[in-house]
Amino acid sequence: MLRPEVNRSGEMQVFVAVVEGGGFSAAARNLGMSPSAISKLVSRLERRLGARLVQRSTRSFQLTPEGRDFFDRSAAILASIEDAERAAGAAVEAVGRIRLNSSSVYCTHVLNPLLPEFLALYPGVTLDIAQTDTVIDLLADHTDVAIRTGPLKSSSLVARKLGETPIVIVASPAYLERTGVPRHPAELGGHTLLRFSYTRRVRDWPFLVDGQIFSVTPGGAVQVNDGEGMRQLALAGVGIVRMSAFTVADDIAAGRLVPILEAYSAGDREEFYAVHVGQGGPLPSRVRALLEFLAERGRVG
Repeated sequence: MLRPEVNRSGEMQVFVAVVEGGGFSAAARNLGMSPSAISKLVSRLERRLGARLVQRSTRSFQLTPEGRDFFDRSAAILASIEDAERAAGAAVEAVGRIRLNSSSVYCTHVLNPLLPEFLALYPGVTLDIAQTDTVIDLLADHTDVAIRTGPLKSSSLVARKLGETPIVIVASPAYLERTGVPRHPAELGGHTLLRFSYTRRVRDWPFLVDGQIFSVTPGGAVQVNDGEGMRQLALAGVGIVRMSAFTVADDIAAGRLVPILEAYSAGDREEFYAVHVGQGGPLPSRVRALLEFLAERGRVG
């Protein structure tokens, strides 16, 4: 038996309008439809999918987990359709939503100051930014671009290098006055070394002592899951931290943090990349615009 033809993209467009408008009435106004027609269409969509997408009441509108997932996927599909149509018409304007995942330190010290410039260049683009130092699965998280450090493990990812930065070890003047300044890496055992709570490619702190690598494993009462939180703990005098130089450069210049053990630096550096999933086809113009902007203006080092 033949199934009636279903306008899937039309259903997605209505559902996305409902979610972005916060309800049926707002979507009806934006789409030039009646609220009852919108409600019937969403109900029909739920029956076809066999899943409840929204929890309705007279005073509230809330997505179910299935509804949130369907919204994310639908918004991405509609943005891709719009981009494909513009590309086919030789349009070069970047429009649509970009999901960006980045570490908090890159956002704080590099990206955030540049956002007004990027949004002025591409007024048709909207940004959905998630800040985390934990490595995510771009496909599973529906992420367009991620800012990552270190070498890539997945061959499905395409990377554009954004530069590199030295690693420095710093502490606040208040901490050093309270505990004393370590003069040799071996003296770090008597100090509070702040560490990250997530898995890192290099967990130990390497030093160059008499031409040999001397490693110190940080372990203490305090750990944190993001770089900007680590910086704030150092500023508060909680302990000694090992961080990318660009994140604490202003603090060092202002005397809020003090570099230590510089004579024993192993010379290690941290590389930054903007990565996206490589699927063999052309990138959406909005994603390409962001990557090119970051490569030119969002460099580290």
